[in-house]
Amino acid sequence: MPYLWTKERSMSISLEQIKHLAHLSRLEFSEEKLKEMQGDMGKILEFVAQIDALDLEGVEPLTQMSESTDVMREDKAKGMLPKEEALKNAPDANSDYFRVPKFGKKV
Repeated sequence: MPYLWTKERSMSISLEQIKHLAHLSRLEFSEEKLKEMQGDMGKILEFVAQIDALDLEGVEPLTQMSESTDVMREDKAKGMLPKEEALKNAPDANSDYFRVPKFGKKV
């Protein structure tokens, strides 16, 4: 079941390929939704074909959509709640910690 295409090959997708992709993605669709998905995927492939037809010689790939770099703020702790106030509305807590139900198995 080839999913690759070339400029010479039509960029369409069969209903069988849609079913296969749905299976791989662990998705279930009604027959109506499968046909709808086939139409949507066909439109996406047509758009990819338009991009594929462009002369992109010398065009550098983008790593991000803007010129901004390193826009992360410095990570500083501030405005922390006092322990008592943080625990005040907890459904279950002792004097120091939130209590949560046990989960998992001991190893």
